[in-house]
Amino acid sequence: MLVDLIGWIGAGLIVLAYYLVSTKKTKSDSSIYQLLNLFGAVALIINTYVKGAIPSTVLNVVWAFIAIKILFKK
Repeated sequence: MLVDLIGWIGAGLIVLAYYLVSTKKTKSDSSIYQLLNLFGAVALIINTYVKGAIPSTVLNVVWAFIAIKILFKK
């Protein structure tokens, strides 16, 4: 199902962001880190909303807003 693929992509983007910052390949305030988190969160918002996992949807909405705030702060 397409919504499952979107969810897996979102999860992968967030894990990739975490890996990059944990291995010091990027900084937590870098645009790439924030964009990976933003797109990952948006994909997970779609997936969790469709699946009815509202607490996870809310978490990812907050996650996306944090990324947006940091991106526009630059």
